Amino acid sequence: MNTVVAGAGGFIGHHLVKRLKAEGHWVRGVDIKHPEFEDSVADEFVIADLRDFESCLRSADGMDDVYQLAADMGGIGYITANHAFLTRNNTLINSHMLEAARVSRVKRYLYTSSACVYPSFLQAAEDVTPLREDEAIPADPEKGYGWEKLFAEQLTTYYHEECGLDVRIVRFHNIYGPLGVYDGGKEKAPAAICRKVALAEDGTGIEVWGDGEQTRSFCYIDDCIEGLRRIMESGYTKPVNLGTEELITVNQLVDAVCAAAGKRLLRNYDLSKPQGVRGRNSDNTVLNKIIGWQPETTIREGIWHTYRWIAEELDKRKC
Repeated sequence: MNTVVAGAGGFIGHHLVKRLKAEGHWVRGVDIKHPEFEDSVADEFVIADLRDFESCLRSADGMDDVYQLAADMGGIGYITANHAFLTRNNTLINSHMLEAARVSRVKRYLYTSSACVYPSFLQAAEDVTPLREDEAIPADPEKGYGWEKLFAEQLTTYYHEECGLDVRIVRFHNIYGPLGVYDGGKEKAPAAICRKVALAEDGTGIEVWGDGEQTRSFCYIDDCIEGLRRIMESGYTKPVNLGTEELITVNQLVDAVCAAAGKRLLRNYDLSKPQGVRGRNSDNTVLNKIIGWQPETTIREGIWHTYRWIAEELDKRKC
């Protein structure tokens, strides 16, 4: 198969390229930047701005499969501070990639969405009910990023219904792991906490955004890639969650990172910082039904690998 990974310079896209190459695919990686931490193994890596339609056409040309992972995104601090430009950038990327896939007559198109599409009123309480795919409508997603993702899901569905494009729509639930951004403002909670713990002296403290009792499920990168490959092969064209059902608080996430580091640290809670929704978890009923599998890596196992990698990266900077 000739496959293009749009967003191959990013965390998930880079891991996906490695998996596809291991399976014997010919892979074209496309991104506005190269992978940050190691070289890509793609057969061809194209530096391109996918907000431009001609760049999307060149990316999709001659391809059988498209994995559309390219996005302007980051952690809660970044996405809550950049509603206008983030929404504009991603709307251009997604609309142009869909049209390029249609014009290029690609066989299959996978779009990676987000759990941010789910209504805020379902995620406001301490008592969290796992989110089902059919609950995204009536819509009340997160401002900016959530609305943009939900719109792109609908647009992808229209291309399926009206143009015959064979699509997959995957809703990520907090993907983390080695080779992900861990500083600079675009890092997500697991990486940010790993960095803070790695830099803190044993017995001191770290800053935690919010009161630490907000809840999430976190999906390890290896499980994410396995899920993407299985979903692509499934033939399922409606949105599907890809995440774990292991719900934890941010305080429990800090506990897991401290355990991996072998440190005891105090928490300094900052209630003024962005926190996102109060609680969010994935319902994997549909995922289990269509592929007979769900993510298996526990948070303690995944955090152990993630923390070790981030700590080693920080050590390299000292040299």
